[in-house]
Amino acid sequence: MTKIGFILVCFLMTDTILLAANETVKIGSKTHTESVILGEFVTHLVTHLGGKTIHLRELGGTQVLWKALLRGDIDIYSEYTGTMTRELFAGSGLETIEDIRKRLLQDNILMTKPLGFNNTYAISMKKTVAAKYSIRKISDLRHYPFLKFGFGESFMARNDGWQSLRQTYQLPQTNVRGLNHALAYQGLEKGAIDVTDAYSTDGEIAYYDLQVLEDDLQHFPKYYPLFIYRADLIERMPQLIKALQQLEGNISEAEMTKMNARAKLDKVPGRQVAADFLAEKFNIQIDIPEETLFSRLYQLTIEHLILVSISLFAAIIVSIPLGILAFKSSRLGQLILGIVGMIQTIPSLAILVFMIPLLGIGNLPAIAALFLYSLLPIVRNTYVGLHEISPQLRESAQALGLPSMARLRLIELPLAYRSILAGIKTSAIINIGTATLGALIGAGGYGQPILTGIRLDDMSLILQGAIPAAVLALLVQGLFELAERGIVPKGLQVKSR
Repeated sequence: MTKIGFILVCFLMTDTILLAANETVKIGSKTHTESVILGEFVTHLVTHLGGKTIHLRELGGTQVLWKALLRGDIDIYSEYTGTMTRELFAGSGLETIEDIRKRLLQDNILMTKPLGFNNTYAISMKKTVAAKYSIRKISDLRHYPFLKFGFGESFMARNDGWQSLRQTYQLPQTNVRGLNHALAYQGLEKGAIDVTDAYSTDGEIAYYDLQVLEDDLQHFPKYYPLFIYRADLIERMPQLIKALQQLEGNISEAEMTKMNARAKLDKVPGRQVAADFLAEKFNIQIDIPEETLFSRLYQLTIEHLILVSISLFAAIIVSIPLGILAFKSSRLGQLILGIVGMIQTIPSLAILVFMIPLLGIGNLPAIAALFLYSLLPIVRNTYVGLHEISPQLRESAQALGLPSMARLRLIELPLAYRSILAGIKTSAIINIGTATLGALIGAGGYGQPILTGIRLDDMSLILQGAIPAAVLALLVQGLFELAERGIVPKGLQVKSR
């Protein structure tokens, strides 16, 4: 054990520095494996100090994490110096670590020192392809415009990504596509693309026998990882900050590459990878509770049901009156149906992103987005169900002298029950599938193992989210069929001609 490790162990074992049991630290991590592992370091240290954690894994890209930190949705996450100088604070002229520290202070954000390794962007390709065309440097790519480029979505959009790289090296390639970074290596292996971006500590570089091209014009800066955190965290738990400071400069590039490879290629859970490193390097023993598949699915199901049930209940309360109003007023009806129809055409992922500035991350924005997606089927089916009631039945109700609201409650709505239930059923099933996207903004549910499975190229994890979601949709459909038999009068269960 190193001297630093001994100091850290003694520090963590001191009874006087144990955190209050009710203190909770909210940790965020990006969608790539290294960020998740670094987040697990914080999780383990907080737990070891006696605190509680909420780790929002695979929360999104740089901007999502940064804005979540500013809003207080999370307390801490790992960031890179190059990302801050080229992306977060682009154009601010930041050059040194001290420049970054001063800029963060303007937003009441503090930072640790770098953790020790440099995980820079790199441009890579299969060694066989590089040898075929004698490509060693990024500038060599200018001579091969026919090569197929495929970059991660983040790299395509970043200030230090594809567009600036293209300008720096005057690259002529136009056949450039964006894709999930975790899938890019498979694309290289199968020949779907020839060139992609990589992180220099990715375990896949060696595994897939890739050639990292020399950045001969030094386009990419240094990307030293460190933790940035809200200033109040140092007051809430100064012991955690002191513990994190012991990690500064103590993780080498080789060690981080090995950890990434264990998580991505050997399928070792990130929390176990982080725990093993803390035990080996600092002799900190982390007790990871065993989690069975059943307990995990149970927790995911509860999270998923919360998202679906709350959003659906709210949609029912709002949509049925809107459907009635649309039926009663033809002018308002066209407006209402037009608005809810337009909402339905917006991609679900876009709605989730729109909700983040308004409601932050977590359950609330996911529920709001699902609520909006639930409106159209219920509003439309309520309108259609009322509209299809025969004029003779309406005239009979009027002949009885019933007031308008009494006719609606006693005759029209019961006759429209079947159509309304069909709309609610459609919304429920749509929500079950769409709710998987909630994991992208920290809402959990069945989408979480799907995201992790995509990141780790692990089909079993993907199926842990996909199969329960499909089963839940079938169960909900069956429940609505039973509900129709119990609620809708027998004479109305078969659609009238």
